Amino acid sequence: MSEAQEKMTRPIPAPAVSIETKPFWDAAAQGRFLIGRCQDCAKAYWYPRAICPHCFSGRTVLEESPGEGVIYTYSVMHRSPSGPYAIGYVTLNEGPAVLTNFVDVAPDGLAIGMKVKVRFQATEGGPPVPVFAPV
Repeated sequence: MSEAQEKMTRPIPAPAVSIETKPFWDAAAQGRFLIGRCQDCAKAYWYPRAICPHCFSGRTVLEESPGEGVIYTYSVMHRSPSGPYAIGYVTLNEGPAVLTNFVDVAPDGLAIGMKVKVRFQATEGGPPVPVFAPV
């Protein structure tokens, strides 16, 4: 296989877990993907936090998401000790955009508008993190 045909992967450092984000990371450890939703304006958002980024209400909840969406944009990094990798934004079916890593696809296999689904990748010494792969 040539470098362009190899599926991308890379080690990801453990995320910082705070009191505010602990429920999200606990769910990730169980293979569940959560997004925030405001109980006042009803908008979904990402990254999970206690205050709605749309209306600044404190009445928010975390809800389970199937983690499905489409690639909005991406960039492939070719100069890396672990080989090429790609990061970009996924627009979830619920509306929010998620900054993420793409895995299980060759660098030239990505396309804007491609359907993707969340997976969880292990980290060194921390909870698994959400990454996205083609459906």
